[in-house]
Amino acid sequence: MKVQQQISQKAFKPEAGFIKHYQELIKKVVIPYQYAVLNDKAEGNTEKSHVIKNFINAGNVLAGKGADDGFYGMVFQDSDAAKWLEAAAFSLAIFPDKELEATCDKLIDIIAAAQDKDGYLDTYFTIKDQEKRWTNLCEAHELYCAGHMMEAAVAYAEATGKNKLLEVMLKNVNCIYEVFLGKDSKIKDGYPGHPEVELALMKMYRLTGEKKCLELARHFIKVRGVDPAYYEKECKNRGWTVWGSDGKNPAYNQADKPVLEQTDAAGHAVRAVYLYTGMADAASEDDSAESLSLKKACRTLWESITRKRMYVTGGIGSTVLGEAFSVDYDLPGDTAYCETCASIGLMFFASRMLEMDVDSEYSDIMERAFYNTVLAGMQQDGKRFFYVNPLEVIPGISGTSPTQLHDLPERPTWYACACCPPNTARLISSFGKYAYGENESSVFCHLFAAGTVSFANGSQIRCKTEYPYDFKVEYEILKAGKDLKLAVRLPSWSKKNRILKNKEEISADIEKGYAYITIEEGDVISLELDGSPYYIWPSNKIPRLSGQACICRGPLVYCAEGKDNKMDLVSLKLEQGALPQVLAEKDSTLPEGVTALRVSGFRFLQKDEGKSLYFTSCPEKAAEEIKLVPYYSWGNRGPNQMKVWLPVTE
Repeated sequence: MKVQQQISQKAFKPEAGFIKHYQELIKKVVIPYQYAVLNDKAEGNTEKSHVIKNFINAGNVLAGKGADDGFYGMVFQDSDAAKWLEAAAFSLAIFPDKELEATCDKLIDIIAAAQDKDGYLDTYFTIKDQEKRWTNLCEAHELYCAGHMMEAAVAYAEATGKNKLLEVMLKNVNCIYEVFLGKDSKIKDGYPGHPEVELALMKMYRLTGEKKCLELARHFIKVRGVDPAYYEKECKNRGWTVWGSDGKNPAYNQADKPVLEQTDAAGHAVRAVYLYTGMADAASEDDSAESLSLKKACRTLWESITRKRMYVTGGIGSTVLGEAFSVDYDLPGDTAYCETCASIGLMFFASRMLEMDVDSEYSDIMERAFYNTVLAGMQQDGKRFFYVNPLEVIPGISGTSPTQLHDLPERPTWYACACCPPNTARLISSFGKYAYGENESSVFCHLFAAGTVSFANGSQIRCKTEYPYDFKVEYEILKAGKDLKLAVRLPSWSKKNRILKNKEEISADIEKGYAYITIEEGDVISLELDGSPYYIWPSNKIPRLSGQACICRGPLVYCAEGKDNKMDLVSLKLEQGALPQVLAEKDSTLPEGVTALRVSGFRFLQKDEGKSLYFTSCPEKAAEEIKLVPYYSWGNRGPNQMKVWLPVTE
């Protein structure tokens, strides 16, 4: 059962600070740029999308006109339009814009025209082969695309009060219900190869109250993995394929066993955390035995990820083979996958777990994923994006070696498989929903974001902060009911905290990493966190990180870039016990607002360097000052070496 829940998307209004800067970047640059991409009108050498033309072509097919130029792109191409619409909806909620709203309405009209009379909506099959609908659950992403469009419909209805897309997707829900749970269904044991629709159906249910949404979400979760050979049988029966899958690796789809029996986060990382998010959301619906079992399974999988299979940056998915989790403690930095979408999905999962149990363990991970991997997925200009987020890059090897073709030293403008760029846009635009929560008696501050928040219980607060580079957070209580409590997260990385109420230091009740403070209208609550840089040491169970450390400050993981360190990170080592210092001076080569660190270290060099591959003499040891920048900011200055983990000298 939920103990608190996310605020509505219109409840948070950003004010000057880090988060508003990014949300304005999404509105002014990213949303227009991505819409141009979807229309194949982006300037430069940008990968073709054709998403909107696919919807137009599908509408023409249904109208008997025929497709102009057929279908182009991935089987899940529709989802890019859905995520763009959702990002636009979240942006409209905080920055009303009639022109953008009109653009969205026009796109929704195009999407609605592409829906078949029975509610089916998927341009790939409408254009290419309608007879093959629902025959390839393993690969074809019909339910995945439907799920993303459901999320867009919910977001747009909440932002604008307009229900056209919501009505389209309710009709789509009826279609899906008949296919999987109707009396004539022949695939009642079927479930999506790429989980996503589960969490989307829960959003639809909470907004509309349509019980078919809840029933379908629970059904897809319950039947997954009951028959591990389901996809293999499906493959044999259909006789055609999209990706060449034979269905013989059900673990890739989290389908090798029922979800209640799964103990290790396995398979494709994005699919996994999308599934776990849906599971956690369904588990929070009530206190039934079924829901409690589901909650227990979610906790087990959460621990598998965060205690054995997660990078220090909040990245998940350590191998390019299947974009997947591998095994416990296998966390190589140079060949890491860490898809941006996977960290976004981890934030989704954390937020749903947080709704069932207010524990800073979840919000700490949510923060780590956002400020590091998610933000690193987008260049500071909003027009270039990482799909993969390695923790070590050496140009000439990274992006070139057959084992590291996926680890690029520079962000591309777009991708043929473009799931990450619009996903990043929708997450940043909806940040307020993850930062704040509420119930009848308390308001919760999970993440620190400057702005005004209006809660459903009638209270209102204003947060002022320059976080994550300044560590004072102030809450002005504008409205408050009787006996209202403010619950503020105390991050695990902050070793010294001060809480002041109306300028007087107080002792608050601390429970699971949250300080609970009784507030009244007019109160000012100040939280002072520890902004000292600190080391993180890896577990000795991670073989690739033996003898290394990384440096952090607040939620930010720092890395070394070649441009700041003589273009040679390979021979660089941290000095044992060196105290990292904050660089006060600004660096014009870094993105605006970025604060660098420096720490004492050493460089080991050979006298006859370059003449031999190996040496019998000990290298010289030269004292150095190592400069570090936030991981999210790396790669904004051209091709560059980068390392998060650095060896430490004795």
